[in-house]
Amino acid sequence: MSHTANDIHVRRAQLVDGEAVNSQSQEENVANAGSEKSRTSNSEAALKHQREMERQEREQIVLWRQPFTTLQYFTLETAILFHGYLLRLMENKGKVLISILLTLLLVALYHTPGAHQEYVVLMEKKLHWCAYWVFLGILSSVGLGTGLHTFLLYLGPHIAQVTMAAYECYSVDFPEPPYPDQIICPDEMEGTPSIWAIIAKVRLEACMWGIGTAIGELPPYFMAKAARLSGDDLDEFDDDELEEFEEVQHARESGNLAQQAWSTRVKVAVTKLVERVGFVGILAMASIPNPLFDLAGVTCGYLLVPFWTFFGATCIGKAVIKMHIQKVFIITIFSEHHIETLVSLIGQLPKIGPSLTAPFQDFLEKQKKKFHIKPGTNVPSEPNWLSYVFEKVLILMIAYFVLSIVNSTAQSYHKRKSKENHHKQKV
Repeated sequence: MSHTANDIHVRRAQLVDGEAVNSQSQEENVANAGSEKSRTSNSEAALKHQREMERQEREQIVLWRQPFTTLQYFTLETAILFHGYLLRLMENKGKVLISILLTLLLVALYHTPGAHQEYVVLMEKKLHWCAYWVFLGILSSVGLGTGLHTFLLYLGPHIAQVTMAAYECYSVDFPEPPYPDQIICPDEMEGTPSIWAIIAKVRLEACMWGIGTAIGELPPYFMAKAARLSGDDLDEFDDDELEEFEEVQHARESGNLAQQAWSTRVKVAVTKLVERVGFVGILAMASIPNPLFDLAGVTCGYLLVPFWTFFGATCIGKAVIKMHIQKVFIITIFSEHHIETLVSLIGQLPKIGPSLTAPFQDFLEKQKKKFHIKPGTNVPSEPNWLSYVFEKVLILMIAYFVLSIVNSTAQSYHKRKSKENHHKQKV
């Protein structure tokens, strides 16, 4: 009996010790988990602080603050990009060879005399005209530097000039050549043209410009898609559009959307529309002047929306729907009746109105006279301060656009260096 009682006491003691050990082990696991979580939180906070410091440092890399550093970084980043593109060409030797052979064939056809030369000249003219407007469309939305507002600088004035010429000439059948380089009234007048006739006259260049803007929206889409497929955090890419998308995602996950700023709620609504509606949502966002479309492109890329779904909806929205809205607006504003109304409204401005009316009327009269000048006629150019101001503004905007490209490229090199440092720290 004594042995049995002793065994029972021993077993009880072992059980108590085991429970104590388990309890201590659990406490140690909880403590370790808490410390690990604390270390992770501190590490994330330190990383965010480091990235914020790098962002502030990067914002100082501009030509008017650090000219030598900016030019150095611009040169290095340009060399890296050129080397990368060269390596890609070397990796696709077959495609490059086929492209070279096709180019040589086209050059041979272009210089070979024959009956086909009439069509070659026509095709060359159309291709140059289309490529010109596509290029301007890309510059407007691709995000190089600050972007160049080519609709206000080029396409809008072109549509306005065609509209004024159509009402002055009573026709849209301008002689080709010199159209589109120069607009001259035809010998025969057809009567006051309809708005649809003017829309049809500028449809090709407007659609090409719209396609160019759609192409310019692709970089944010591909960036976000690459981030999602690689599994990396969006912070690793350190791009403005991706950072904006991450902030919107945090706002959605926070659960207190009503307390967020109005701009944040609008951005959240944009991402929800694209996420839930898909093609129709992208089409709706692309069909109106929308400064948040970059965010829609990032959302589509991150959600792995198929390329042709995104690009097709963007092309239809920008090159068809949106462009027709903008064309109708410009044509309506610059129709003969509304131009006269606009000039009279300018004249009613207090103090400066009368002094502005005369230059505007003089400018409009000179433009109308140009439409009746025959090709080859030498007409002395008369100075006009309105056209002079427009030319100077155009030069300044292009110069600022070029400077912004240099700054943006230099800042991209700084981003590259920062990313390399982050990877070294992880290793």
